[in-house]
Amino acid sequence: IILFCSSGFSVSIYDVTSRSISLRWPKFAGASSYQVTATAVNTVGHSLLAHFSDVTLKATLTSLIPNTIYAIRAEAFDRNGIILAETQIMQSTAPDVPVIDQAYSKLSNSITVEWRAVPGATGYLLTAQDGDSFIETVVKNSPGTMTGLKPATLYRITVRSINSGGKSQPSPFRKAKTVLAAPILSVGSPSCESIAVSWEAVYMAAGFSVSLMRSDGLGRMLKENTTNTSLVFTNLDPGTLYTIKAYAWNANGMPGDDFTYNQRTSPKAPGDVKVAVNSGALRAVVSWMPTEGALTYSVTASSGLLKLKCNTSSASCTVPSLQCSSEYDVSVTAYNDAGASKPTDAVSLKTIPCAPVNISIEEDEPGHLLVSWSSVSFGHYYVVFVKSDDGLEVHCNTSDTQCHFQSDCGFTYFISVFAYNKAGQSPLGDVFNYTTAPCCPSDFRAVFVSSDTVRVTWAPVRGADLYETRAAAWSSVVLCNDTATACTLSALQCSTPYNITVSSFSEARGSNTSCAPKRVATAPCSLEIKNISKEGLSVISVQWQSNNEEATYVITARGEAGFWHCTSTGTSCTLTDLPCGSAFSVSAIAKSAAGQSLPSYSVPLETAPCCPDELTLTQVTQSITNISWSVGMGAQTYVTTLESPKGQAKCHTLQNYCLLGCITCGTNYTVTLKAISETGLTSSCTYQGYSSSACCPSGVKLYRLSSNGIRVFWRPSGGSINYSTDLRGSKGNFTCSPSPGLSHCDISEIPCGDVYTVLVAPVTDKGPKPTFCPKKIYS
Repeated sequence: IILFCSSGFSVSIYDVTSRSISLRWPKFAGASSYQVTATAVNTVGHSLLAHFSDVTLKATLTSLIPNTIYAIRAEAFDRNGIILAETQIMQSTAPDVPVIDQAYSKLSNSITVEWRAVPGATGYLLTAQDGDSFIETVVKNSPGTMTGLKPATLYRITVRSINSGGKSQPSPFRKAKTVLAAPILSVGSPSCESIAVSWEAVYMAAGFSVSLMRSDGLGRMLKENTTNTSLVFTNLDPGTLYTIKAYAWNANGMPGDDFTYNQRTSPKAPGDVKVAVNSGALRAVVSWMPTEGALTYSVTASSGLLKLKCNTSSASCTVPSLQCSSEYDVSVTAYNDAGASKPTDAVSLKTIPCAPVNISIEEDEPGHLLVSWSSVSFGHYYVVFVKSDDGLEVHCNTSDTQCHFQSDCGFTYFISVFAYNKAGQSPLGDVFNYTTAPCCPSDFRAVFVSSDTVRVTWAPVRGADLYETRAAAWSSVVLCNDTATACTLSALQCSTPYNITVSSFSEARGSNTSCAPKRVATAPCSLEIKNISKEGLSVISVQWQSNNEEATYVITARGEAGFWHCTSTGTSCTLTDLPCGSAFSVSAIAKSAAGQSLPSYSVPLETAPCCPDELTLTQVTQSITNISWSVGMGAQTYVTTLESPKGQAKCHTLQNYCLLGCITCGTNYTVTLKAISETGLTSSCTYQGYSSSACCPSGVKLYRLSSNGIRVFWRPSGGSINYSTDLRGSKGNFTCSPSPGLSHCDISEIPCGDVYTVLVAPVTDKGPKPTFCPKKIYS
């Protein structure tokens, strides 16, 4: 459509037929009339002119030529006939009206229409009307088929031609009736040799025809005519696909639509069913010979109320999840889209036995394990596996419900029990572990730390987490727990036999109570020194008290001078050859095969001071003697005594010398000395006797013999004493020794003019002559 507008004035087409065009336009302001002219574009001299008042805004141009393009011009005029506005459009008329040659139905839901072609038509509109309802279908050319119709129904059929301009008027109608609907079959195979067909009644049907034939074309076709709504075909091939066709006819014998259905007969039951048990698991493989036409198979294993199924499209299937110690009836059913075959005859299946339960493990005696369990249904015999934690494994085969095994201390054994039958081995049940008591330390040693303490050591043993050391004596028990392989037992009683047991302990098993004890005696008890007495100058007796049995006692005197020992099995001991003047610490220990006691408390001991080794007496005057001595070890004071029948001279001093008066000349004395220590210990020392010097002469007189001589005269003191005269001067010294028995002595040839000292002294062979006798001066 081509529109030409002027000043807002326009024309639109709202309907077109083969010989008419309907158009409308809006009211134009100031217009009092309108004029429409339609001129055929390709046809000479054919035009149409129409006038309309100002109240007419639409018009239909008729008597037009079909399938022709018209130029339509519209003009608006005022009262004076002047054109106010104009517009022009191009519009084609529809093709000519078709004429139906025939209309017929081949299917119950369609009617086919045939007509002669109309020039200029690009399509056709078919209409089937049934009362107030109708169905339209657009087709390109003849023939055309309308679908979606109702079966066995009479329709009024018309055809319109179509082009770009519009649709023509309907053709003269024709009546046509749809054929009967096809029966809708329900088909099944009640057995492997039959097919049952049924259907619902068909509207207006007088009878039905059903035919059946193998889909592969083999064999003959079976056909049945009936007024019923069901049929059964028998003596068919099992598992075979058949094609079934059925249709209804009306009272005139006109057949309606046919219905085709493919149906397979159900399969025969499979043959040669075999069951193989998988001994490693609770499942069975069932196999059979395939049967014709079977699409799938179902295996059923029944045991009481329990049913297990397995579906497959092959000729074998594995039935899982079987229960142990059970007997199953196994059957196979074949399936296809027609249904199921009869189940095969049942095949008996016995599964593997269940794992034994109520397993108990006990050590009926050390070194022997007894494993027992409850019997298992369908279990023909049993195998027990015992594996130690060092990897060694042993087993036992039995038809009984118990087995014996040897065991070692300190091991963990992992125990599993299996039941067996022809189907195989039972599943693995619970794996039990049993830990034997840890081994007993057998080579432990006891080392004494002291008389009340023992250190026990041993080598580690298998399976022990902890060790308990127990020392028992009468009612006294000492315990020591440690993870180490050593223990120190303290607070023991001395000189006591103990039963010492080292027991091993593990968390899994507890303590091994079968460990043998070792009898160990503790070291002797310490003794107490009760008395130390002096038996001699260098002999000391030590006495003590002790309750030890079969002990040897060692007494030790320890000092700066060294060590002295004595040994005894009694309660006393004598220390000899102790040095004088020494201080000692005396202690005692007891020894036995069990060990050595702690030393006793020390007791101080002091020996008497030593006698001086050297003693010297020097006579100072006729009645005084000087006595001196060397130092005596350990002495603090000294008492010196000179004793004779004529009297005693005594001196007590701190020094190592002393002057003794009241000495009688010419007398033999006994010399003694006492060395006294600071604590009052005394040593009596006896020395060689001492003889005092002979008495000096008395009455010494001097007589001149000549100018150079002198006679010395004296009176002897008594006894047979010889005397000697010494004359000493500045010009010389002179000596005169008279003959025995004489009491005078002459000295001649002495220088004159000198002063001499004259000394007359007794002479003995025991020492020098004394110098303390009176001297005379001679001038």
